[in-house]
Amino acid sequence: MHYWLMKSEPDTFGIDDLCRRAGGIEHWDGVRNYQARNMMRDQMRSGDQVFFYHSNCAEPGIAGIMEVVREGYPDFLAFDPDDPHFDPSSTPDNPRWFMVDVKYVRHLPRTITLHELKEKTELADLALVRRGNRLSIMPVTKAQWDFILALA
Repeated sequence: MHYWLMKSEPDTFGIDDLCRRAGGIEHWDGVRNYQARNMMRDQMRSGDQVFFYHSNCAEPGIAGIMEVVREGYPDFLAFDPDDPHFDPSSTPDNPRWFMVDVKYVRHLPRTITLHELKEKTELADLALVRRGNRLSIMPVTKAQWDFILALA
């Protein structure tokens, strides 16, 4: 099993939105970064655990946990000219973008803020707290995962 952190703006799609979906399942679409795409397409597996991170909000932080329930497949929104994530160079025969399906597991008892994560020397190697890292998807080690869960 692998561990991940995936970012979403709560005003666009937050953990409460995921929780309300049928079965708590939704596709994680709209990723338009090649490195993040490659992680979804090539590395994420069913059963992987994921921190749901609220970004670009008053208090960014880890709000809960989800699980990958469907491995990488073409992001069909890239094929829809009426969708904001449309990419005319991505076709069903030659998809450029991929997504995974995730399932709500639980909210954390409290949001673990970015500020708090940055203060922990044990998380100095966590991609989220390194300067200049703006990826919306990033790997988390088992040790980092366990340490963060213990903060909740």
